[in-house]
Amino acid sequence: MLYYAEPVSKLIEELSKLPGVGPKTAQRLAFFLLRQSRSDAVALARAIVDAHDKTKYCSSCMNLTERDPCRFCCDEQRDQSLICVVEDPRDVVAIEKTRDYHGLYHVLHGSLSPMEGIGPEQLKIKELMSRLSSPHLREVIVASNPTVEGEATAAYLARLIKPMGLKVTRIAHGLPVGGDLEYADQVTLLRALEGRREL
Repeated sequence: MLYYAEPVSKLIEELSKLPGVGPKTAQRLAFFLLRQSRSDAVALARAIVDAHDKTKYCSSCMNLTERDPCRFCCDEQRDQSLICVVEDPRDVVAIEKTRDYHGLYHVLHGSLSPMEGIGPEQLKIKELMSRLSSPHLREVIVASNPTVEGEATAAYLARLIKPMGLKVTRIAHGLPVGGDLEYADQVTLLRALEGRREL
């Protein structure tokens, strides 16, 4: 039984396919969009279609880009001896915001998760391996998330890359700035102790 006009029901149905959006949130979003002007609705629809049609993977680092190769891979000022491996294009943005890393990137588009059917073939690992023969490359930084899947991905990559004679490092994990020791879990505290450095 339809409670809303067919176009509204269809909008709610499509919005509920977004991650983290349940039926109630989809309804709220749909009615918000219906209250907007037609030009705002068209602009949103055009932005979605343009993002879908005009972005692609960089043929080198697999990051999302409008032009190939992407701006990071084209930048000759970046340190060609470093590749930072991340799970998601959003991770590239997070690292860039530090303004302290000036090497190259490689985006895996996920992490190993056998329970979800994600193995090495579903990630951009083959593309990473093809980049590692560069004579300039000296270090691969694995910046996967500090989750079970991220740790498994890091260990898997290290096993593949170390025999090539390259240095493989893992980003440090530990306590957030401003955090209290008493609220940290055991794994976080262990990682913080392992990643300690001399003052």
